[in-house]
Amino acid sequence: MINETEKAAFSMEALRGGDREEFARFVETYSTQVYRLGLKMLNDPQDAEDMLQETFIKAFKALPTFEGRSSLSTWLYRIAINEALMTLRKRRPNQVSVDEGVETVEGEIEPREILDWCCLPEREMLSVESRKFMNEAIQQLSPALRAVFVLRDIEGLSIKETADTLNLSETAVKTRLLRARLRLRELLTVYYGERVVESKRA
Repeated sequence: MINETEKAAFSMEALRGGDREEFARFVETYSTQVYRLGLKMLNDPQDAEDMLQETFIKAFKALPTFEGRSSLSTWLYRIAINEALMTLRKRRPNQVSVDEGVETVEGEIEPREILDWCCLPEREMLSVESRKFMNEAIQQLSPALRAVFVLRDIEGLSIKETADTLNLSETAVKTRLLRARLRLRELLTVYYGERVVESKRA
């Protein structure tokens, strides 16, 4: 996550005025984060590349009206998330929204089974195969939960920044984040469970 010190390095007057050189610095600073966000949301390099381009095209057009009510990075992430969701809607019309209801924390979000991974070797947790499986599990989250998880746990936005980006309350973000984490832990239980058994046999 780009902090406010880095934001201050930009001339907002130049950006709002359409200065191409300043905008090029802006793109260079944020493009890696936006592309990574696109990959995690869309799981397709070409779609992520398209999202990256559309995000900065729309940002360039909208910068003259940027009022600074949120940080520059939060504002850009908001555009990027909207672009990602638009792409997902094209894949699955009428099935993608970040406005799903906010369930209570108790009861209904408890996963069916949780395995203790404490004894799994670190090298297994960090293997290429396990990272691939983790990414596949993230893709199984609903777009609403995926957006919160990616912004908070992968991109490192604060709860407030995530809430501002998605236009949600902080309570909604916390609830969805808990649901996403529990759902991922459940999805990964079988995968890591097999490796715990294998490690005990070794």
